Amino acid sequence: MKRRSLSHGATLPIVLILAAMMLTTAGAWLQASLVAARTTVAARERIRAFHAADGALIRCSRMLSSAMPAASPSVNDEPSRWRMKTSFEGASAFAISPFSAWPYARRAPQCLIESWAGASYLVTARGFGASADSEAWLQLRIDVNDGASTQHWRRVVAKPF
Repeated sequence: MKRRSLSHGATLPIVLILAAMMLTTAGAWLQASLVAARTTVAARERIRAFHAADGALIRCSRMLSSAMPAASPSVNDEPSRWRMKTSFEGASAFAISPFSAWPYARRAPQCLIESWAGASYLVTARGFGASADSEAWLQLRIDVNDGASTQHWRRVVAKPF
C-alpha cells in the first residue's frame, strides 16, 4: 500500500509535459508553413513582374526594329533617362505601354526607348506583379551596323529610383 501512494499524481505532470511538447511542435510547423507560403507568393509575384517586363521588352524591341528611327549622334555614355522617375510616371512621361493591360498585374508594363551612341538604342522595360512592391526591370541594347542588329540583354537588379 505504501508503494502506491508514492506514485499517486505523477501521471498528470508527465501528460502536461507531453502536451506542451506537442503544442510547441505544432506551433513551429505552423510558423514554418506560413513562412513557406509567404516565400512562394513573393516568388510568384517576382516571376509575374519579370514576365511582364520581358513581354514589354520584346514588344518594344520589335516596334523599334520595324520603325528603326534615325539615331541622334551622342556621346558613348549610357543613356540616363531610364533612371529618372519622371520618364515613367506623370503627365510628361516618355515611357509607353505596349499592352493595354497585363494579366494578374496591378499595372500594364512600360518601356522606354533611348538612342545611344550613333546607331545604338537602349530599350528599358518595367513590369509589375499584383502587389505594390513586385517590380522587375529589364534592358536590351540594340546595336545596328550595316543593316544587321546585335542585341545585348541585361537585368536591372535594383529599382533605379
